[in-house]
Amino acid sequence: MGTRPEAVKVAPMMTAMRRAGLNPLLIDTGQQPGRVAEAIAPFGLTPDIGLDIERRAGSLRELINLVSDAVDRLLDTQLPAAVLVQGDTTTAMAVALTAHLRQVPVVHLEAGLRTGDPRNPFPEETNRRLIADLADLHLAPTPRAARALALEGRDGHRVVVTGNTVVDALATLLPAARARTASAQDGRLMRHLVVTVHRREAWGEGVRTVAGSVRELLARYPDLRASVVTHPNPVVAADVESVLAGTDRCDLLPPQPYDDMLTLLCSADVVLTDSGGLQEEAPSIGVPAVVTRWTTERPEGVEAGWADLVGLDRAAILEAVSRRLDDPTRPDTGNPYGDGAAADRSAAAVRWLLGGGARPEDWAGPAMTSHADDLASTR
Repeated sequence: MGTRPEAVKVAPMMTAMRRAGLNPLLIDTGQQPGRVAEAIAPFGLTPDIGLDIERRAGSLRELINLVSDAVDRLLDTQLPAAVLVQGDTTTAMAVALTAHLRQVPVVHLEAGLRTGDPRNPFPEETNRRLIADLADLHLAPTPRAARALALEGRDGHRVVVTGNTVVDALATLLPAARARTASAQDGRLMRHLVVTVHRREAWGEGVRTVAGSVRELLARYPDLRASVVTHPNPVVAADVESVLAGTDRCDLLPPQPYDDMLTLLCSADVVLTDSGGLQEEAPSIGVPAVVTRWTTERPEGVEAGWADLVGLDRAAILEAVSRRLDDPTRPDTGNPYGDGAAADRSAAAVRWLLGGGARPEDWAGPAMTSHADDLASTR
């Protein structure tokens, strides 16, 4: 893993794999320096090995080369029974390809997410499709993700529906986050909007549109405060600051450690975001998400009533956030992303792949929807 979202979702797997009799090594590629160690610390974990790549140009091509070379050198010294990658990052794609070229079985955690548009999100949609071609075991987080794989000809026993391990992770971390939130609230009655924007396809005008929408919402609701978590890229952060700097009741925050981010989310009335991870976390936390993307590979949240997909359209953003603020009713559907047992199912599936134990039963998901025209409904 190389990023915080990967780390959060893999952390529950470490304990589950050990319970299953496996001997996992947790490798930090260094794609986001320091973020993996920070994210897994609350789980009592540290990386077993750090590859410590040094990025200079910051391009995706450079990152692929650095990760591939570092992983290939590692595989010279120790050849594992399998390599597990999570999600759709450049780390996940580069590691999967390098392991495949070494004929090491590849396990893909969070397989089958699709928008059908390689430009949205970029490069994640391309990464996860490439990993699907390389994987020996697909751990699909939802039945819909498994169906997306089946439409591509990937079905049968090598696709296991597990639920998403982020739900397992939140079961560990949310009690402390909620306690911190209760302490920080200190009787304040203001409503709270938490905002993140980071997708490459939003850079520039899209980022400024989101920031302008936040400014208008603050003018519309005198009892609203906003916490805007800025992007580490200075150009993206500058676009946010150019619109929101000096705005009353608006805190511009640097990238937050995961514990602190969860504390913010637990105090939120609405989340305005383009993050895939926050779309999954919202039902567990109990906060609705307004998603500033044109497509989503996580339509289950929209279907269950936890998310609104509004694109980068200012009028649509204002309407959706206002509606959520004006009506605090929350969906009474089950969590569409998991039941807290995804890590154990995933670990059992890995053990089965390696010749030990039975294949786990697929997670069926909450019984709440009809699933006609799966891919079309993501647009």
